[in-house]
Amino acid sequence: MKNTKNNIVSASLNGIRNSPRKIRLVINLIRYKNVQEALDLLRYSSKCKISIYIIKLILSLLSNWNKKYIEKSMRDVPKNLLSSLYIKDIRVNQGKTLKRLRPVPQGRGHRIRKRSSNVVIYLDKKIEN
Repeated sequence: MKNTKNNIVSASLNGIRNSPRKIRLVINLIRYKNVQEALDLLRYSSKCKISIYIIKLILSLLSNWNKKYIEKSMRDVPKNLLSSLYIKDIRVNQGKTLKRLRPVPQGRGHRIRKRSSNVVIYLDKKIEN
């Protein structure tokens, strides 16, 4: 029986002021990609506001990986660390919704919902056979 380690590391970002539907357009581009490839795709994405948040989240994820694995044993660090790490899973959930009123004729008001999102990313190491 193989000895498999749980190499999964996660990072989350709560309260992004964009709707989950808009964020999923960017997230679906980088799902199951290598970390370096994902950063390159986000850097040249047309959705600038969202991609900046996701880049910062991936950098935080790499920092979490370093804290968990590399500082314990410096001699076991692979030279091409970014090529051996990939994004295992990304989840985008709806966060809090701000409710505002917009005045319309005859003294009424229509509700405006300003949605926010919560993003969770899981990072894993490729197992080479």
